[in-house]
Amino acid sequence: MPLAVYILGLSIFAQGTSELMLAGLLPEMAGDLGVSVPRAGLLISAFAIGMLAGAPILAVLTLRWPRRTTLLTFIAVFVATHVVGALAPGYWTLFATRVVGAFVYAGFWAIAATTAIGLVPPNARARALSVVAGGLTVASIAGLPAGTIIGQHLGWRAAFWTVAVMSAIAMAGIVATIPGGRASASAGSAPKLRNELRAMIEPRLWLAYGTTALSTGALLVTFSYLGALLTDTTGLGEGWVPAVLALYGLGALAGITIGGRTSDAHPFRTLYVGLTGLIVISVALALTASAPIPTIALILLLGMVGFGTNPALNARVFTVAGDAPTLAAAFNVSSFNVGITVGPWLGGLAIGAGWGYPSVAWIGAVLGVVALGSVALGAALRRRPAEAVPERRPTTAATT
Repeated sequence: MPLAVYILGLSIFAQGTSELMLAGLLPEMAGDLGVSVPRAGLLISAFAIGMLAGAPILAVLTLRWPRRTTLLTFIAVFVATHVVGALAPGYWTLFATRVVGAFVYAGFWAIAATTAIGLVPPNARARALSVVAGGLTVASIAGLPAGTIIGQHLGWRAAFWTVAVMSAIAMAGIVATIPGGRASASAGSAPKLRNELRAMIEPRLWLAYGTTALSTGALLVTFSYLGALLTDTTGLGEGWVPAVLALYGLGALAGITIGGRTSDAHPFRTLYVGLTGLIVISVALALTASAPIPTIALILLLGMVGFGTNPALNARVFTVAGDAPTLAAAFNVSSFNVGITVGPWLGGLAIGAGWGYPSVAWIGAVLGVVALGSVALGAALRRRPAEAVPERRPTTAATT
């Protein structure tokens, strides 16, 4: 892997820490801002809103910009939002910075993915994407607890300053490693919106987006309520929750690393194995949630199979999009965030209906089955065009 790919992963780590760290800072933020904890929790929803909209809008607006310029612009705005957030006098100023910061973070994700695949040969795309996405996995293992500790000891504003500094360091890495100049398509010309929109008509691309959203929702519906499940159903003390979640993060890191090495050569096989594993583990977790040892082991495996499909989900979109990858990658970022939003919402409905915390794992299994069906349909559509192409006779002087 070129050093630039790791720099992009570092950039995602810095920004992803901001995405995750509020989960551990809400009580301190609520007290300082003079709002309730549920209202402070809306700052997490604000980030999700920005993520959903940012990638496709910014991909279109910056399509013909040089990629290094685009990446630097996005991360510079991200740094500025965290400086303003750290100095925010009130709740609504901070709310606005969360929306804007997530908006440019989503755009950065899409351009970073497109840039990464342009730096490596086609048979290393999934591995490069696993390095970039691995930045968020490392953020869940190290960035989330570190941000929480900084916030608890130095105040939540110090955590925002830390993210701003880390992002500024990543900016320096981008300047040093990402090639300058205008982004170009394989044909040698600058990307054109017409070509990007034409690629979006491809049904297999939208099927891939469906797989991304469904598989992400299948994982997040369970992950979002793991803490409550561990204390309420499994019977573990609250002190065990961070350790078990860190174990989940280690599994996720192992999964995305393995998936990055298998997805280039065997993308559909990686998706089949990963989603089947997600279904089986979700069912097992629902059935054994009251037993501590099996539950802890299954949470480790849940992170592994859940993130093991990530490189294949990303690489598949680039394969289908061909020479017009930028807008396609942007919508895939939005698809991940659809799953991140809808999965926990479905879990909340089930818990609110009194079905208990194990019900979220059952929902995850059902979503996994639907995702697996979408992969099978995608595999069938991939074969169909080749079978439908009629044999072309060679043109000769006699026939002409």
